[in-house]
Amino acid sequence: MAQLQLADGVLNYRLDGPEHAPVLILSNSLGTNLHMWDTQIPMWTQHFRVLRYDTRGHGESLVSEGPYSIEQLGKDVLALLDALGIARAHFCGLSMGGLIGQWLGINAGSRLERLVICNTAAKIGSPDTWNPRIETVLRDGAEAMRELCDASVERWFTPGFSTVHTEQVKRITDMLATTSPEGYAANCGAVRDADFRDQLGQIQVPLLVISGSADAVTPPAGGLFVQERVSGAEYAEFQAAHLSNVEVGEPFSRRVLDFLMAR
Repeated sequence: MAQLQLADGVLNYRLDGPEHAPVLILSNSLGTNLHMWDTQIPMWTQHFRVLRYDTRGHGESLVSEGPYSIEQLGKDVLALLDALGIARAHFCGLSMGGLIGQWLGINAGSRLERLVICNTAAKIGSPDTWNPRIETVLRDGAEAMRELCDASVERWFTPGFSTVHTEQVKRITDMLATTSPEGYAANCGAVRDADFRDQLGQIQVPLLVISGSADAVTPPAGGLFVQERVSGAEYAEFQAAHLSNVEVGEPFSRRVLDFLMAR
């Protein structure tokens, strides 16, 4: 692990893979940390220098005053690339990480080689969804985070997966349980306020959109909406709920790899 000093705190990150390989940056979902990508690392580090980081408010990164914005979180990514001397990189983000990817594609496409956004949408939910959750988390703190863990199992995984793969599910929900309530609420605000529906046509980099057919948080319709509005974008759908990279594993990893290595 390493840390980048930002103006208001540190951004925790990790590099794996060959030093001179192309860089692939991974962005976590709301309520997880950089270890949500552990399943993908063995395959992807055979071809890429993989740069993972804890989004502001998560893991070992700074918890600054919220609410955050997706623009702010996107600029954290650019600061990390600048600090490491990385001119261009591939980017793969899931859920909130997919919103960050969309912002980068719209506003900083010159820094991207190829872009993958997973289990996301141009707009996720509404204030009626997010505001009560923000209020509850800020009021009840750690107790609210523990209650979110139970609810998140149903949102993040299909029943068949969560019943059989209890250790993997616990590994992910433990990330949520240890997330700062203040950081979580601040990121909820960022997701609540993000809306890229009218800007998607500005994305010019090669794009792959991945959805989960059983994803109630960001259903396939949201992924298809993005794919249809970005010229040349590819689309893939797996039998999975919200955290498709964890639930699908190797087929997910292979589909992303095939896209990133296409010529």
